[in-house]
Order: sequence, then C-alpha cells, then structure tokens
Amino acid sequence: MGAGPEPARRPPLALPRAVPGWGESVDEQWPDAATVVDHVGVPHLVVTRHALVRQVLTDPVTFRPDNALDAVTPLPVAALRVLAGHRFRLPPTLANNGGASHPEIRGIVADALHPHRVAAQRQWLTGLVRERVAALAAELDAGRPVDLYAGLAADLPLLVLARLVELPDAPVGAVKDFARAALELFWAPLDSARQLALAAEVGRFHTVLREFAATGGGLAARLRDAGHSPDVVVGALFFLLVAGQETTSQFLTLLLHRLAGEPAVRAGLRAGTVAVDDVVEEGLRLEPPIVTWRRVAAADTMLGELPVAAGTSVVAWLARAGRDPAVVGAPGEFRPGQPGSRRHLAFGAGPHRCVGAQLARMEAAVVVAEATALLDGVTVVRPPWCPDNLTFRMPDAFVVRRA
Repeated sequence: MGAGPEPARRPPLALPRAVPGWGESVDEQWPDAATVVDHVGVPHLVVTRHALVRQVLTDPVTFRPDNALDAVTPLPVAALRVLAGHRFRLPPTLANNGGASHPEIRGIVADALHPHRVAAQRQWLTGLVRERVAALAAELDAGRPVDLYAGLAADLPLLVLARLVELPDAPVGAVKDFARAALELFWAPLDSARQLALAAEVGRFHTVLREFAATGGGLAARLRDAGHSPDVVVGALFFLLVAGQETTSQFLTLLLHRLAGEPAVRAGLRAGTVAVDDVVEEGLRLEPPIVTWRRVAAADTMLGELPVAAGTSVVAWLARAGRDPAVVGAPGEFRPGQPGSRRHLAFGAGPHRCVGAQLARMEAAVVVAEATALLDGVTVVRPPWCPDNLTFRMPDAFVVRRA
C-alpha cells in the first residue's frame, strides 16, 4: 500500500480491559488508533474513536468477525482435549459468522426476542423486581448489608430469557456458572491450570446444550427445522446463554453502582424530571458491560487515514467510543438525556449489532424504575470488582447498607 500515517504505538502492555481501574484507562489520552501488544505478545490495532469503531463494526466484509470468539489466551493441548471430549465446537453461527448463513440464523433468534414478545414480559418482571426490592429494603431497614448483585441482578435476565426461549432444564446456578466460565475461558488472560478447570466446566454444560439441541423445542426446533446442523444449534444456544443474559446482569449491577454515586440523578427520577430511559442510555454509554469487541482485517485497507494490513487483529474499544467528545458534550459525566448520549456503541453496530438490545433495555428500565430508591441513604460496603478480562467486566458483588 502507499505511504500513509502509521497508527501510534503504545509500549507493550495489556489491552484495555475490565480491570478495577479500567475507568481511569478509558479516560486517558489515546490516539484514534494504537498498536498494543497483549499478554502473549500478539499485536492488536486498538481503535478508540467513535467514527472509526463504527466503521469497523458496520463493514463486516473488510473487518470480518472470524476472530470474535477466539481465546485471548491460546488454549493448551490439555484443555483442548477436555473440550474435544465433550464434542465442544463453536462453528460460525452468530457473533463469529461472516458468511451467508448469518442473516437467517440471526433472523430466527431475533424473532424469539421480538420487541413485542419482550414488552409482554414487562409486567411480570416488574412484579418480580418489586418483590425483591421489598425484601432487600427490609434487610436494609433492619441494619443488615445486602448484595444487590446476588439479591437482585444476577439471575433476572436469565429468568426473563427462559420465558422467551425454551432452555435446557438446568439449575439457574449451573447456567450462571457456565456463562461466567465461558467468558473467562475465551476472553481472559489465564494460566494453564485455570484454563483446564474452566474447559471442564464449559465442556460439561456444552454436553447439556448438545442434548437439548437435538430434542428441545422453541428456538432449537426452529433452527433444526430450517436445516441447520446440530453444531449450529448448539452454537446459537451457547451464545444466547452467554450474551443474552450474563452481560445484562453485569450491566444492571454496574448501573446500580453508578447510580449510588449520582444523588442528583436519583432525585430527578423521584421528581419525574429525569426519564428512566435516558438513565438507561447514559448508563450504557458510561458503564457498558462489554468494553471491547474484535475483528480481523480481511484485506489491506484504510481505517480513516490509517493503513491497515490484511490479517491485522482490530480491537474496537466500545467503552472509549462512548466517551468520544466528538459525539457527546460531557463525555465523562452522567447526564441523562444529554445530546449524543444515545449514540453509544454498547450494543455494537451493523449486521452483528446485539439482537437482544431491546430485551436488555427493558430489563434495565424496570430495575431503574423499581430499585433506584434502594440506593437512597446507603453507603457502599463493597463496590463491584471486575476481574481481568479483555471484553467483559463481570462484576461479582455490590454490597450496600444503610448509612
């Protein structure tokens, strides 16, 4: 390719990721694109500017999704053998599918999560959240601390998803453990012993998914009837259980934590001067559960004015794009309804945009409307802690008590 500006180079360090200090990292001075070397020595082009991130996500021909589910830490032979023993496979299905089959598979999944079907769950979910909020409020009033992750947010999205999509008959805890194990196995820097343990956990539940994919109704049956292979059915269920509920429970926890430190926003919600939906969108902009997503350049190309060589791993920094001052006037401040707030890329963009976006928004709106009052007069005992992960923040607890 002809000469052109080179992407800025950062010294070898870990990629922008969901460590406890990721908020400081996302607000640092970064160029539009920077070459960063990860923990195993692989270089990646990290794209930070909103317009360039959107360009990457909306052009799946030039920037293919083939590497979206590749393990950040290459899996050792022992872990691969464990997965193979469970017949674990993730063929191109949804997030990693740049082929001709993607629109049809996505359409079948999207129909299961149709906005009309999602809206029909709102009344039931509101009742459940009110019950939980009342129980949590009683605990707080009695002087006891409560964990708003475990007691409110952790399983809500899974319970809603199970009302929309027929899922394997498995305990909620087992599904949650599997989903978190998958997010760690494929997107975290790990040692081989941890990879082996996670491979065993993911593999065991993958066997459950495979059995259900062969006989289950609902979405699984529709995919089978459309002629898709058992591996594709399993892959769709796998991604739905990981991305369709775990990320939403993460977001609910992160949003509640953010609101705990925003008394003016809570006062506006009480007074009706701040809209619930605006709070949700500003939360998605500033506290997205998915901070990055990956693509690979299919050919030599240009990204803005930067040349990008074929085969380059491109990391689209979604969280940073949401704080681009070219898009929003007060990028680091929680101002529901401010111009540009809804232009965030928390759900991605283009043909792979999150198919469950409306479901996540509905769930978050219910929680904001019904649970924000719990945060009045509390002190944070334990803020959410997020483990080291390239893409997912994965908070584990949010403990508060009456001040």
